[in-house]
Amino acid sequence: MARRSFIAIVGHGPDLERDEGAASVLRSLGADVRTLDLWDDPPRLFLDDESKARAIVVEALDRPDLAAAALRALRREPRLEEVGALVAVSVAQIARIEPSSGFDDFLLVPYVPAELYARVRLVEWRRSEFATEERVKVGAIVIDRAAHDVSVGGMHVPLTAKEFALLSYVCERRGKVVSRTELLRRVWGSQYEGGARTVDIHVRRLRAKLGAALPLVTLRGAGYRLESPVPGSGGPEGADAARALQRGGAGAESHGEERGEPRDEDEDEDEEGDDEGDEEGDDDEEGDDDGEASARGDRRSGTSAPTSTTTGRERRITR
Repeated sequence: MARRSFIAIVGHGPDLERDEGAASVLRSLGADVRTLDLWDDPPRLFLDDESKARAIVVEALDRPDLAAAALRALRREPRLEEVGALVAVSVAQIARIEPSSGFDDFLLVPYVPAELYARVRLVEWRRSEFATEERVKVGAIVIDRAAHDVSVGGMHVPLTAKEFALLSYVCERRGKVVSRTELLRRVWGSQYEGGARTVDIHVRRLRAKLGAALPLVTLRGAGYRLESPVPGSGGPEGADAARALQRGGAGAESHGEERGEPRDEDEDEDEEGDDEGDEEGDDDEEGDDDGEASARGDRRSGTSAPTSTTTGRERRITR
């Protein structure tokens, strides 16, 4: 049996059913709406076990200070913990909306019906997660298997073949621990002779390209686990943040090329050569760091090569 989905409208009881209110506007657009007074218990929204909230609209109007408290009370209901929430305020109260209040977006009263429904659908999309044969969505990350495309907040993020396969697998296994051995077997194949370092290198690259949109945590001695995206953590929401991720990913790639790591197109042709290049690049980085530390130590001790040369010239002049 399909679950019935509804939009929850929370506000001052006597005002919830007014003609220009969110409940009346959304019903006129064909949406299933349920209302709740600010001081009522959130479980009253659920008439049966098959109900599911699509989004929450808190009508704060001229009292945005009450909205944050109302949202905290709603979040204590397990069935509302991950539901997107909007706060509706009058134009005069916009400046009083706190970014830390926990709302995904805001609405202005009086409502524009088309805008109201569009914002509800947008916050519903941002919070949704699904997996089909062709597409997977986790937070702001959308993986299109058919088109071999990945986007974050609607912005395309270029990935290599192995990065794409690795991301797809960890997203499919979200919430579960996947070991490096399992990833090597499922992504690189049982015939691949490389070691766990290969996985770590590709995870590092994915993190550089996707940023906070990829909540992939490292579990020492166990592997990796993809957790639930954190709303407002930067990256998962909005095109501006996605563009920032793209710039960061491009920077990481160019930095890799400077270190002598193979470019991504070479990686697809020869994965084993790519891993060797990465190891050499890392060794070069360590060597550079050692050289810089040695130079700093020489400068502090006064034994650097330039100083020695200058001293020699001074001695010759003295003679």
